Amino acid sequence: MKALYYDQFTAPIRLENLPDPAPPHDGVVIRVKATGLCRSDWHGWMGHDADIALPHVPGHELAGIVESAGPGVSRFKPGDRVTLPFCMGCGHCVQCAHGDQQICDRYFQPGFTGWGSFAEYVAVPYADQNLVRLPEEIGFVEAAILGCRFITAFRGLIHQGRLQPGEWVAVHGCGGVGLSAVMIAKAAGARVVAVDISPEKLDFARRIGADHLVNARSVNAVPEAVWDLTQGGAHLSVDAFGGQETCFNSIASLRKRGRHIQLGLLAGEHNTAVVPMGAVISRELEIYGSHGMQAHRYPEMLNLILEGKLQPARLLGKTIGLEAAAGELMSMGNSPGTGVTVVEV
Repeated sequence: MKALYYDQFTAPIRLENLPDPAPPHDGVVIRVKATGLCRSDWHGWMGHDADIALPHVPGHELAGIVESAGPGVSRFKPGDRVTLPFCMGCGHCVQCAHGDQQICDRYFQPGFTGWGSFAEYVAVPYADQNLVRLPEEIGFVEAAILGCRFITAFRGLIHQGRLQPGEWVAVHGCGGVGLSAVMIAKAAGARVVAVDISPEKLDFARRIGADHLVNARSVNAVPEAVWDLTQGGAHLSVDAFGGQETCFNSIASLRKRGRHIQLGLLAGEHNTAVVPMGAVISRELEIYGSHGMQAHRYPEMLNLILEGKLQPARLLGKTIGLEAAAGELMSMGNSPGTGVTVVEV
């Protein structure tokens, strides 16, 4: 199979011919049709993720067709159109027994704990517990946009953040996960303030529903700007970028008893963020993480897509081929682009 491949962190990513994978006993091989290009893949290539063993094939936001299935798989067969959460639960640990497969004790993450989806084929275990059937109405590119960013934003806002109609939501960072959060918040009846340093990304956020825009480079203090626009602070604020400054600003943007959701990955030098703990105490703020979404929670989101209330296809920035994806991935630290880039395989 053709696949993107690197054997050292930060070394050039190459398009190689590699052996086709075989399905695990409890897993499948998926013929990849589309896969999202995500900043998490860039973090992995930079060496920020301890799960990655070299050599490696990145990629974790995928949709495709089951090519073959192991003997332990009973719910899926070759020819099935599928997608899957980026963090796959084993189905047997304490977390999975509680329905929290997204924080499984023995999780599998394509593109991190194993070879990923920047390839013609990808093998994944735990198929019966984690594969999600794709309705015919949802195309592979649209399904790849769901990837990790859309599902993480959906669970973060709806399940972790308990978002209610009429509330103010501040979204700090308008990359793929931030734009997903803007769309989901608007669909839930919230009012949204989008924050970024890029006029192009802010314009994109406005097109998908943001009520107010804050250019972080044009204001003296982002939290004060959010407080002014929301008349007292956001009910729910999201760090969708994953940086020390955006994390701090998100928490400081909250009104009393507000909720902060950390969606962006805090990695590398940003791994430890300064938290305004005085505000957390005096305002009785809540801080939550959100790490993907369980397969059994997908139907709620897919139904909203089928009803037209969520339109992830509007988040598409561009589609590219597998060979072009190598350069795009390596440059994400400097120029992450606008909208979601999807690789068609």
